[in-house]
Amino acid sequence: MSVDAHKETLHFQTEVTQLLHLVVHSLYSNKEIFLRELISNSSDAADKLRFEALSNSALYESDPALKIWISFDAEAKTITVKDNGIGMSREEVIENLGTIAKSGTKEFLSRLTGDQKKDAHLIGQFGVGFYSAFVVADKVTVNTRRAGLASEFGVCWESAGTGDYTICNVEKKDRGTEVVLHIKEGELDFLNAWRLRSIITKYSDHINLPILMPKLADSDAKAAKPAAFEWEQVNRATALWTLPKNEITDEQYKEFYKQFSHDFEDPLAWAYNRVEGGNLDYISLLYLPSHAPHDLWNREKQHGLKLYVQRVFIMDQVQQFVPMYLRFLRGIVDTNALPLNVSREILQDHPAVTKLRGALIKRTLDLLDTLAKDEPEKYALFWTQFGNVLKEGPGEDFINRERIAKLLRFSSTHNDSDLQNVSFETYVSRMKPNQKKIYYIVADTYNAARSSPHLEIFHKNNIEVLLFHDRIDEWFVAHFPEFDGKLLQSVMKGDLSLDEITGDEDKEALQKEDEKTKQTLEPLLKHLKEVLGDQVKDIRLSHRLTSSPACLVREQNDMGPQLERLLKSVGQEVAEVKPILEINPQHKLIEKLNSERVQNGDFGEWTKLLYEQAVLAEGGQLKDPAAFVQRMNKLWLDLM
Repeated sequence: MSVDAHKETLHFQTEVTQLLHLVVHSLYSNKEIFLRELISNSSDAADKLRFEALSNSALYESDPALKIWISFDAEAKTITVKDNGIGMSREEVIENLGTIAKSGTKEFLSRLTGDQKKDAHLIGQFGVGFYSAFVVADKVTVNTRRAGLASEFGVCWESAGTGDYTICNVEKKDRGTEVVLHIKEGELDFLNAWRLRSIITKYSDHINLPILMPKLADSDAKAAKPAAFEWEQVNRATALWTLPKNEITDEQYKEFYKQFSHDFEDPLAWAYNRVEGGNLDYISLLYLPSHAPHDLWNREKQHGLKLYVQRVFIMDQVQQFVPMYLRFLRGIVDTNALPLNVSREILQDHPAVTKLRGALIKRTLDLLDTLAKDEPEKYALFWTQFGNVLKEGPGEDFINRERIAKLLRFSSTHNDSDLQNVSFETYVSRMKPNQKKIYYIVADTYNAARSSPHLEIFHKNNIEVLLFHDRIDEWFVAHFPEFDGKLLQSVMKGDLSLDEITGDEDKEALQKEDEKTKQTLEPLLKHLKEVLGDQVKDIRLSHRLTSSPACLVREQNDMGPQLERLLKSVGQEVAEVKPILEINPQHKLIEKLNSERVQNGDFGEWTKLLYEQAVLAEGGQLKDPAAFVQRMNKLWLDLM
């Protein structure tokens, strides 16, 4: 049958053009990773063919031996990476090579700075795969045919890595993909057999299928023409996780991680586990990345582990093994406890999945425990990247909530910076002798938390308060009310009294003093309520203020202001929560409000100013900022 070439010139998606430019100009310091990325793509193509062939063996087309071939032509200045994996159809070529379907791409691109080193780091987070070919090539040609399609449905894709590419139909007898790199003048040192072999050994030794290169004598190493030589295997082709643990070096662990994850940086830590015997045989190799991906907070993005059954790749990103709060975890699971024809639907109900999930969660928490105890500097790095994700754990995993809570870290009033390095266990070890609660404050920022008037009585009595200033914190404490039998208590809620902690006051005398003050200020409280009306739920004397005139608090079970603002910002309807205004009877401003002169003059204006200052102090927004400024200016002028 004759082939209708149907040649088209198409434009790259805008994001691809931007990414190509960045790849070429940012990955200058590690150019050899282009080969690792192309080999990884070929390995993925072989895995996909194996999986699809489980239900349709005809896709092998009488060629079940999956391989990767690497060759170069010094005269033509080309390097060729070829595989007999799943291949691509015309539509798949356009989708995979002409567009970037990753969610968050625009946000990723917006974070790029123009600084080549910083951008290289970000590109490593994003993963560029095929596009890394343009680091060393000024033109790339791809010939491919999807397994199962007739030979006339081959596709040729070609681009110089600028704004467009060409695509046409070609006759291709064998399935799979062939990538031909036309090497730039300045990168001709890659046209060397020993250089290519060393890259394969370094990055791709444990790709689980043979990587073949022409068999060469030493004297012929610089001018290889593949047709003239026999092929020989240059990698081990043994899955890393199948080797005995004592035979795997740290460097091999790191390179295997980079190969399957397409990450450019070393992992932070890893855990290898082999369980044999019983009814749940499995091997797991789990990694903690050293940096967060750009789309970490996209909860709809697929995450999870690579699943192998009896060494056969089954599927990517199996979410059933990893809860959302561990979505940063990367790795593989290889088990005999599942059938080879397992699907995502079967995984939902298979009894082995529940056991594997529990075992993998335990193994991950063990890894984090070990890292926190033995390598606190590394754990601090992990926390800066993934701490807020881990905080989702107590609300999602009731069984492991105490274990997860021990891994959490927070800022504290006992620190001089916003460094989050205080654990619940550390806090409990420093509690006052009679202290029964763990005190915390939630604010939008560290500075807002640190300078909050709600902390004044705690500063006075040197009682530690945890400073929660991440967006997720109020959600977290709503799902984690106690630790080690000690209730978590917001310093912004309830009518705090610290008598049982300080222990140096005569409670009876203090109560009498409070009653006397309350009676004295009863008329003032009444006038304040008349002015503020339904803006507040109540007005009362404060036990938590020592230097500020007033603050806003909420009832013990009310939603906090930070969570209320967060929900409103995403368009969620929230029932109005009226705060309680607490005043400090010892403050001069309160004394002024209580004076006859102010009550007969600007009492209403001073009262509104007092309330508005309290709103600002807790990080809230005024309904009428202009009126606040006018009021403040007027009162200043009256005092001059």
